[in-house]
This record gives sequence, structure tokens and C-alpha cells, in this order.
Amino acid sequence: MADGATDRTGDGGVRWLTPEQQRAWKKFISVVELLPGVLDTQLQHDADLTHFEYFTLAMLSEAPNRTLRMTALASLTNATLPRLSHVATRLEKRGYLERSPCPEDRRATNAFLTDAGFEKVRTTAPGHVSTVLANVIDPLTPEDISDFDRIMSRMLAKLDPDDRFQAKNE
Repeated sequence: MADGATDRTGDGGVRWLTPEQQRAWKKFISVVELLPGVLDTQLQHDADLTHFEYFTLAMLSEAPNRTLRMTALASLTNATLPRLSHVATRLEKRGYLERSPCPEDRRATNAFLTDAGFEKVRTTAPGHVSTVLANVIDPLTPEDISDFDRIMSRMLAKLDPDDRFQAKNE
């Protein structure tokens, strides 16, 4: 059990949440459910992008030479290859990315962020950051931010032990 966890076993040895844990869990689930809609709404309104499309472009914008193998991009965005391929097709049609065979391994496909895609990320980022600040960061105190970082690190250590999202040392 994690530090501070209480062993609350009921019938058959099943563990249950304490009332305090259940309150925290419900709040966490509410944020997990509500935040994607807030992010999508802002990005759709301001940039005609879904959050996943923006996240895909942003990951490419941070990659060396703005290029990643599709498998690596799928891992970074927590997407299946079919989902990522579908989104990449939409983004290609808009001129934001290009796909081509990987020169090192012709069986693999690379995704490359075009200049238009990089410009889209650059012009979209301020509104996205403003939404993140307003809905996630600004309601918190500096101490809360430190606690939030610590708590998210502990959760990510369990959920993403291989650091696929590359968030551990950010």
C-alpha cells in the first residue's frame, strides 16, 4: 500500500476507498473528464484543430528536425497507429505535415512537420497556454504547483514507467 493508504477490506478481501479517497477520486475523475472538452473547445474555436491534432503537431515541433517515426509519434501521443494515421492524413491534407519512408528503415514511415505546420503550432500555442493557465495553473498557489508536480510524478512513475510521454524530467 502507498504511504497513507488505509486497508479497507470488505467482503472477500476487496479493498474500498476511504471517504477521503473517494472524494479525491471523484474530483480527479471530474477534471479528467472536463478538461479535454475545455481544451478541445478553445483549440477548435481559435485554430480549427482538435486537442489531439495540436498535440501531434506540438510533439513534431519539439522533435529533432521536426521529424519522428510514426511509431514514436504514436507512443508520444498515446495513440494507436491507425488513429494516428487517420489524424496524419487530415493534417497532411491541410499542409501541416508530410509522411515519407524512413531513410534508415524503409519499412518505417516518418512524419515531418512542415513550415506551415510549425507556423500553426507557433500561432496556436499562446491561446492554448492561456487556456491551460486559466483552467489548471492559475487556480493553484505556488505551493499547490509544487505538490501537483510531485503528485503527478508519482502517478506517472506507475502509469508511464518507461517515460513514453517524456514528462519525468521536464
